[in-house]
Amino acid sequence: MSAVISNNNNAAAPKSAQRSEGVWSAAWRRLRSDKVGMVSMVIVGFFLLLVFASSTGLIAKNWQKEVGVPNAPPTFVGPAPAEANSVLAAPKGPNVDLSDIDPLAPKYAEWEERAKTYKTEVIVKAETLPLGGDRLGRDVLSKVIKGAEVSILVGVLAAVVATIIGTVLGALSGFFGGKVGDFLEWVYNVFTAIPSILLIFAFAVIFGRGVLSVVMILGLAGWTGIYRLIRAEFMKHSVREYVRSAEAIGASKFSRMFKHILPNVSHVALVQLSLHVVSFIKSEVILSYLGLGVGVDQVSWGTMLSESQSELILGYWWQLAAVTAVMAVFVTAFALFTDALRDALDPKLRGLE
Repeated sequence: MSAVISNNNNAAAPKSAQRSEGVWSAAWRRLRSDKVGMVSMVIVGFFLLLVFASSTGLIAKNWQKEVGVPNAPPTFVGPAPAEANSVLAAPKGPNVDLSDIDPLAPKYAEWEERAKTYKTEVIVKAETLPLGGDRLGRDVLSKVIKGAEVSILVGVLAAVVATIIGTVLGALSGFFGGKVGDFLEWVYNVFTAIPSILLIFAFAVIFGRGVLSVVMILGLAGWTGIYRLIRAEFMKHSVREYVRSAEAIGASKFSRMFKHILPNVSHVALVQLSLHVVSFIKSEVILSYLGLGVGVDQVSWGTMLSESQSELILGYWWQLAAVTAVMAVFVTAFALFTDALRDALDPKLRGLE
């Protein structure tokens, strides 16, 4: 009888010893069940691969090369009418004798013979391009890919900067409180008292143009929302039992902040990071459109929109259509992926809150 009981206990032991599902594995399981979120993640991943390939020079490295005629139409539209790019033909007939009034006239024949000894390379430019060409004949498709590299890189880096600033300041304010919290609240109120667009323009005047400048402008102007959320989470978690237990065994304040509390509120920072990527991409487009973004030797979705404004007046719509469509696809996919990620990481769905 005792042997039977022992065998039953041994059989039940593995079940009780099974580990519960982790936070990240549960989040991944919920994310996989969201079809819209998975499709959006695939689209976002495709754009990130384009950015990587463009930054390494695998594609779109010759985006500045004039490979087509000016304002070349898209391939599916067909070439422009011949008269659109025609050049006035020179009048035919014998040359007029100007030797009496032009002292250089005797040299013309000699110079013409010398000119025949030189070969001029004629570059044949395409009449149409896959998504059309701009006013200089540059390929719009290559410009869209290179612009995606700059705009997405700016959005991601600026969101990282804003998330780091907001998380660190929110953690300090929420955990310590007192004078530290009052001072950081005063800094927060100063930043939020100024309209965000004016704050961005003020930083733009200070930092000037360029990719790193735009990253710093958006990062310094966009941390306030993250700060408030992280501060509230740290105030809530700092009085919970697991933090009190860590304090009882001698854990330092910074250990409790960043080793115990921060992992439990990281989902808030991660979701805010993804939300700010979309917001900062839109802000970069606006800054570049107004001439306060990237430099003149670079291209982004904002600079393409600015260029297409004058082209649209002349009836050349393809650059505007291409950059608008690509930007809309990426922003929509990233927003849907962010919603799915927020649902997957929500602690209320895990039964922890």
